[in-house]
Formats: sequence, C-alpha cells, structure tokens
Amino acid sequence: QVQLVESGGGLVQAGGSLRLSCAASGGTFGSYAMAWFRQVPGKERELVAAISWNGDRTSYADSVKGRFTISRDNAKNTVYLQMNSLKPEDTAVYYCARDGTFRRTVVGGTNPRIYDYWGQGTQVTVSS
Repeated sequence: QVQLVESGGGLVQAGGSLRLSCAASGGTFGSYAMAWFRQVPGKERELVAAISWNGDRTSYADSVKGRFTISRDNAKNTVYLQMNSLKPEDTAVYYCARDGTFRRTVVGGTNPRIYDYWGQGTQVTVSS
C-alpha cells in the first residue's frame, strides 16, 4: 500500500516562500509521475504542477508558472514543491498525488481520477 505524507505548509506573508515535501512509502516511487494539486472550499481540486517519473518533464498551471518549481528525489522517495512570490490567491490545501500509470510519458493530467494515491493535504495560507 502506498502512503503519501505532505509537510511544509504554514502561514506566510505575500511575497514569501514555502517548500512543500511529499514523502512516499510503499510501491515503487521512481516509476510513477507525481503531481501537486490544491483545493479551496467550494471549488474543484486543481492541478498545480506535475513531474515525470524520472524528473525530465514538468508541467505547471498558468497561475504558478515562474513562481513554483516541482522536483523529485527518487533516492529519498520524495517530491517537492518550491513556492516563491506567494500570493493570497495561493491559499489552499495542497495535496500530492501519484499518477496511476506506470511510467506515463505525458505529465500534467488535470483529471484527479488518473491519480491513484493521495496524501492527506497540508494547509498553505498566504496573508496580504
């Protein structure tokens, strides 16, 4: 059974930075693309960033391009989301998720149904 545990969320002022981590256990982490989603109450969960199984391809939502960076360390079974120049509209619960397809060649799928494991989420709050 795969488990994903996020950490690194918190309260930060606008313009600040946070780095989220997602530690995976179980399964073969290095063979699956990973993604970060976020959700605010009353809205659908939206894709923030995704990274291929070997880290050579990434995809970002337009709203975070140039500010957020997704990366992974397969030796540590961990995926990261570096968030810079944070804005109040980035406030949300952030979730990491594992793509359900072994070594999928295209990353950035926005349909949550293609992801088979999810973390419990970590709250990010950006104050103005």
